[in-house]
Amino acid sequence: MKTIYFWIALGIMPFSTQLAKGNALADSTQLKTALPPVADTSAVLLSSVVVTARAAEDHIMKIDLNRVPVNTSQDLLRKVPGLFIAQHAGGGKAEQIFLRGFDNDHGTDISISSDGMPVNMVSHAHGQGYSDLHFMIPETVENISFGKGSYYAEKGDFNTSGYVDFHTFDKVKSNMVKLEGGSFNTLRAVGLFKLVDNDHANAYVASEYNFTNGPFHVSQNFNRLNLFAKYTGQLDEKNSLDVIASTFSSNWNASGQIPLRSVPEIGRYGSVDSTEGGNTSRTNLIVTWKYRPDAHSNWKSTFYYSKYAFSLYSNFTFYLVNPETGDEIHQADNRDVYGSNHQYTRNFNFAGSSLTFTAGTGFRFDNIHDLELSYVTQREQLNERLAWGTAPEANVNAYASAEWKKGKWNVTPGVRVDWFNFNYYDRLTPAKGQQGAQAMRVSPKLSISYNAGDNMQIFVKSGLGFHSNDVRVAVAQDGKEILPYLFGGDLGLIWTPAPGFIFIPTVWYSYLQNEFVWNGDSYGTSSVGQTRRTGLDLSFRYQPLHWLYLDSDVNFARPRLVGEERGNDYVDLAPTLTSTGGVSVTLDNGFSANLRYRYMHNRPANQDNSIVADGYFVNDLVLGYQKKALGFNVQIQNLFNVRWNEAMFAETTRLKGEPAAGYDQLTFTPGTPFFLKAGINFRF
Repeated sequence: MKTIYFWIALGIMPFSTQLAKGNALADSTQLKTALPPVADTSAVLLSSVVVTARAAEDHIMKIDLNRVPVNTSQDLLRKVPGLFIAQHAGGGKAEQIFLRGFDNDHGTDISISSDGMPVNMVSHAHGQGYSDLHFMIPETVENISFGKGSYYAEKGDFNTSGYVDFHTFDKVKSNMVKLEGGSFNTLRAVGLFKLVDNDHANAYVASEYNFTNGPFHVSQNFNRLNLFAKYTGQLDEKNSLDVIASTFSSNWNASGQIPLRSVPEIGRYGSVDSTEGGNTSRTNLIVTWKYRPDAHSNWKSTFYYSKYAFSLYSNFTFYLVNPETGDEIHQADNRDVYGSNHQYTRNFNFAGSSLTFTAGTGFRFDNIHDLELSYVTQREQLNERLAWGTAPEANVNAYASAEWKKGKWNVTPGVRVDWFNFNYYDRLTPAKGQQGAQAMRVSPKLSISYNAGDNMQIFVKSGLGFHSNDVRVAVAQDGKEILPYLFGGDLGLIWTPAPGFIFIPTVWYSYLQNEFVWNGDSYGTSSVGQTRRTGLDLSFRYQPLHWLYLDSDVNFARPRLVGEERGNDYVDLAPTLTSTGGVSVTLDNGFSANLRYRYMHNRPANQDNSIVADGYFVNDLVLGYQKKALGFNVQIQNLFNVRWNEAMFAETTRLKGEPAAGYDQLTFTPGTPFFLKAGINFRF
């Protein structure tokens, strides 16, 4: 409790709000501002922001990124207001994501992209929409675009609770080398180097290496190597070309989630199965061509390719299914992903109004060479294959939207059409041959905003979104009812009641046709029927002095199953109250300090709330000094060393010697204890 009182004393606990990157900004209702170049964002005052129309979501986010620096891919996701993450597999698996009353698993109900390339993996061996961002080097990220809800015509599959787009720098200001080390044998090394820097072209390369053993009794031995290169060139006055190449690979051991009853014997950081872990890699190539034929129109084409591999060993039930050999599973995924997106934009002005018309098409093809789920023992012995096959899967889409501005009004209707072609060849039953199915989804959108004055904008948003389902269930159901739609609506405002203060409250609603997803861990579907969510997002930014920056987000949600009796209508692990925020100090002498908090309230772990996932309140502190060529930083995670559980699940588990039926109980992965890391960087 002492940490909560500490934050209340600072006056920034949950009932203030973290805004500028906030909900309406996040919802594409943006702010107009005359901001200096990116290099000077640390000096930007929020008092320069004036509410008018769409404009400066990216600028506000740049301020946030500059005020509160990041150096892990987890930190990048935490930048999105209201978005929570949890890691529970040794640091190498994609994070579990929570947003707007959704437990998104690893990306089922949130669309994530990087420089125009989708991150979500369809029909993934571990879970639908699996989004591993670990191929990104945080120091290369210039900006983050995001939107909550399903209101954006250019966003398709997985855009239900929202979307997040990451954008890397076109150029870097200087070369940089950074070295960091800390608790649990943690090491991180980063390098950024300019190759080309002139008026017509820029190119740079970046690299990152991470190692840690973590706080667990089983050393994580986590290794990750990232390489990145980007070229940006102006071909002529109308044409430009961007080329990005990146690759990463990692391997790790995982302590895994453990049942509460095992703690007295093995400890909080102990392990029931010491052979969990895995390895993964992803290599990407992204080519973007931009064409500006005249002052009123633009064309943008992005082509991408990914080579992806994944191998994960997990044990959730221990000895429940296989008392002798254990329940460890192996999930494997190997694929090539090809795709392209094309967008045309044209501006019109007539009769005192303006119209921006946008239309686009997209194509994605996943050639999945290996999709496997097996029972194994200690990674070595194959006991039983539950699933093994290949899966070519394609998505073709088209969309159009029109943003009409007239006086104080802004109206944006849109529509999107997605068509999927699913194919699956089951290697365990080859006599069936390759089976196929098709499905289509039409998603209309409508957003309206009204500028009530120089300091207030009111907005309402609505639209349909959806997420696709695993190719194996799509084929089994002949393409029927495998694209559950979500209908959502937002009502809110952007308000600047005083210079340097931005406040955005939003009331929202969403209805999901079916909580129906493929469970990659057990090879079967999980269907709990229709769900309804209502909520309130509160966000704020306040900069009373040029060197002091306060931010906070509070997010309330009420997720419920439709048609179930009261008390038996909870949605497993769905967040109900979350809050993030902090205080940032950036002094002219180069010193900076950032004190952050994140709060997750208790939430039901099962449908009748008989098992509860305990909430937590955790604080982090980042201190830095940067003056010309030399810089230092110190990071403390879990500043007050609280005991907290990062990932939690209600599971039926059986330990050795226990009854055959096992026990229904909360299983968890403990959160990081007090963790200290320090670093030095040199720019030249």
